[in-house]
Amino acid sequence: MITLPLESRLIALPPLALYIHIPWCVKKCPYCDFNSHTARDALPEARYIEALTRDLESALPLIWGRGIHSIFFGGGTPSLFSAAGIDAILSMVRTLTKLDHFAEITLEANPGTVEAEKFAGFKAAGVNRLSLGIQSFDPGHLRALGRIHDAQEAHRAAEIAASTFDNFNLDLMYALPGQTLQQAQRDVDTALNYAPPHLSCYHLTLEPNTPFHAAPPPLPDDDLSADMQMMVEATLAAAGYQHYETSAFARPRRQCRHNLNYWQFGDYLGIGAGAHGKLSFHDRILRQMRHKHPREYMEHALAGTPVQSEHGVARADLAFEFMMNALRLTGGFDTALFTERTGLPITAAQTALDEGERRGLIVRDHLRIAPTQTGRRFLNDLLGLFLP
Repeated sequence: MITLPLESRLIALPPLALYIHIPWCVKKCPYCDFNSHTARDALPEARYIEALTRDLESALPLIWGRGIHSIFFGGGTPSLFSAAGIDAILSMVRTLTKLDHFAEITLEANPGTVEAEKFAGFKAAGVNRLSLGIQSFDPGHLRALGRIHDAQEAHRAAEIAASTFDNFNLDLMYALPGQTLQQAQRDVDTALNYAPPHLSCYHLTLEPNTPFHAAPPPLPDDDLSADMQMMVEATLAAAGYQHYETSAFARPRRQCRHNLNYWQFGDYLGIGAGAHGKLSFHDRILRQMRHKHPREYMEHALAGTPVQSEHGVARADLAFEFMMNALRLTGGFDTALFTERTGLPITAAQTALDEGERRGLIVRDHLRIAPTQTGRRFLNDLLGLFLP
């Protein structure tokens, strides 16, 4: 077990969130590297909920007495579960943990699984934020991405989200196969017609172990991709959205609280197939991963052994792990937060901070450290400075 030396121990524990992974999809997209599995038969919903219950029960000694500030159902496609199933999961969480009364509870959904009655059921169960994976409103680009929904379903899903939830997010992607700048602009403009409180705009990347990586489609070149990124940022800024994280844009006070907790190096318990977690204690920071395959996960969780691997974060790795999250924030972070969340003085990262400032990748004073526009554009180069 890796423990922090006495001088590096945490004075206070960070906020705690809960991530719940639902691993099934109707069809796996060719660009996706998430732990998702095609649902070939009827979903084992009841057994999976029982496994989640045993999983959370086994984790209770690690989080005993701590409040949960947010819940995020990710996947896969969590909206494949019934509203009754989501209600059962949330009821179980409320029974076993100290869930804050005003906790943000997000559920991811795909337009191909949208039904107005079902979404109303999710809301009645306690979901108060919907994240809808639109990706594009263009029929050709949806086909190129291998999405199960068409443009009409994308519009219908956005309409239902806007009429059902006060707080919702639309996911868009740009730099798509064969996409022009005008087409990317049209996607953003179309999304704005639904007045989403939050927009996530991701650059399509070719992840290892995906069909797109094995056989890359024709993508926009770097210059065109950069033009698309600048267009997204300018258009959303003009529409009143704050660009608060690399790919996240929000109306005032509508930032995703769950994701902000990740980026501020907060704690999160992850349950479900392949879920990851980070839990702080006064003398150590623990990372966990659940068994990945749904069938294997359910067997182990029901036997009381859902965790496949866990390790303590070494002191030498803390600065990099903190910066890998916090430097995604456009406004950066308070210097004091580094010490609060890692137990280290900011001088532990002094050499990397000096080099980052010399290269024009960060700006800082005694109170705050933030990436510059150049630092945001070349984030991997900036983060590389903090590698142990």
